[in-house]
Amino acid sequence: MFVLIDPTAGSPVFTQIAESIATQIATGTIRTGTRLPAARELAGSLGVNVHTVLRAYQELRDEGQIELRRGRGAVVLGAATADGVRDSVARAAHEARAAGIPIGTLLALVRKEYES
Repeated sequence: MFVLIDPTAGSPVFTQIAESIATQIATGTIRTGTRLPAARELAGSLGVNVHTVLRAYQELRDEGQIELRRGRGAVVLGAATADGVRDSVARAAHEARAAGIPIGTLLALVRKEYES
């Protein structure tokens, strides 16, 4: 698992961590049942406070993507639910490419739909 944060970004660090992990779950890089690093371990490797990582994990738990268990840590639940979305995105990308729609336009359409 690779998490990259940008301290100069406008979004909070815990949000960046949660989004990075959620993206890896959605793309299948992190699979269902995978145990995430301990919060203290990930915090140490990122150079952030352990509570920042715990908040990211809580966000992912609240979204139903991971399960937090005392003594067992954080375990991925959400990869299976992402499969349908991944398939839909693949179809949309294929259709957009076939229709000659630039990737920037496709991304703008997805962002608009997601935010509405």
